[in-house]
Amino acid sequence: MANSTSQNSNNDTGVSKTTTWRDYFDLCKPKVVALLLLTSVVGVVLASPPGDISIFILLMSTLGIGLGSAAGAAINQIVERESDARMARTENRPLPQGRVSQQNAFIFAVLMAVASVFVLTAWINTLTAVLTFASMIGYAVVYTMYLKKATPQNIVIGGLAGATPPLLGWTSVTGSIDPHGLLLVLIIYTWTPPHFWALAIHRRDDYAKVNLPMLPVTHGIEFTKYSILGYTILMFMVTLLPYLAYMRGELYLVSAVLLGLYFFYKVFMLMFSDRKNAAISTFVYSINYLMLLFIAMVIDHYFADSVSQYLCQSFQYKCFYIQS
Repeated sequence: MANSTSQNSNNDTGVSKTTTWRDYFDLCKPKVVALLLLTSVVGVVLASPPGDISIFILLMSTLGIGLGSAAGAAINQIVERESDARMARTENRPLPQGRVSQQNAFIFAVLMAVASVFVLTAWINTLTAVLTFASMIGYAVVYTMYLKKATPQNIVIGGLAGATPPLLGWTSVTGSIDPHGLLLVLIIYTWTPPHFWALAIHRRDDYAKVNLPMLPVTHGIEFTKYSILGYTILMFMVTLLPYLAYMRGELYLVSAVLLGLYFFYKVFMLMFSDRKNAAISTFVYSINYLMLLFIAMVIDHYFADSVSQYLCQSFQYKCFYIQS
């Protein structure tokens, strides 16, 4: 199927194009999946005692969650192949270009989904396998097939499916759904609307062309900007909860505040500046923001006790942090 010599016919143009491994790789939305896997790895790390992480669990959970995420991404591209062909951002994807057939893409997605469930059930635990499969269905079926075309609140309602990877990493270690793991989900869930709506503003004409009811299309760009601000405020408050809930320490708190303040700067530039690239700049920063925030959690996980002890001894700082 993925043989570099196989041929697929482009029904629209009649041109036969060669299929390569890169086309199947692109079906997986590798950049999106990489960000999801970063958060799942952080979930594994935070659920493990510092210095006592299981490399086997880390590798197998990453493989299984990655396969499930990639399967969802491939199904998403199968469902949206016609609209993708009409949008500048997605017209060069493998399916619209005829480099991969719909049948082969579906087989590829099913194989990855089956492999994901097998890996997680066999070497991690059943709970993580079930949650990963449910997240894949939530994204590929509930969001892509229904919500995305039904309501401008699609990303708010359907965002939960894309917010689960840190919980999946957490359950890979603990085998249970814990409040701290759910708090990581809440962070990504509140981050998703400002992240996606910034892109939707930048690509408003594309979405309007294919009649997708994205918020900038149905309610206008100005309304969307204020919605981004509202969710950014909510996201900022949620990112403080790991410290307030004694889950993370001062290193994380400082990082969350600084990263959040710069996020506000980007949003204000989007709202009040005349820069044409303000929306895409906000979108790009939102990706870096989430990466840095979760990396800050890992650093804090390993060094929070030392920082708290230093603050207490040097500045008579009263530390409320409790190592989980």
